[in-house]
Amino acid sequence: MKILLSALLSLWFVVSLFGLTQDIPNAAGKTPVAAGARLTTLMGTIQEDGDKLRFVTGQRAWNVDNPKILKGHEGHYVRVTAHLYPDKDSIHITKVMMPTPSETKKDDMK
Repeated sequence: MKILLSALLSLWFVVSLFGLTQDIPNAAGKTPVAAGARLTTLMGTIQEDGDKLRFVTGQRAWNVDNPKILKGHEGHYVRVTAHLYPDKDSIHITKVMMPTPSETKKDDMK
C-alpha cells in the first residue's frame, strides 16, 4: 500500500511540474509592462496621422506603441483597455472593442 501511495504521489508531482512549465514559453512572447503603468479603460477615436495611428479622447491624444492592434478601426469610436504611459504620451492597447449602443461620445465627456 505504501508503494502504491508513493507511486501516485510521485506521478502527481511530475504531472504538476509539467503543467507549470507549459506557461514559460508563452510568457517570453508577451510585451513587458513597465512598473507604474496602470491598466485602464478609455473611449476615443482612432486617427491616422500619416503612417502612425493615434488614439484620441476628449482630453488627450495618445501615441500608440502597438498600432497593429488598431488596424481596421481607423476613424472608429472605440473602447480600449490599455496601459497608460503619461510621461511618454503613449499607451499600450491590450483590447479593442466597439462601444455598446448605450455608450456615446456624450457619456465619455462627463
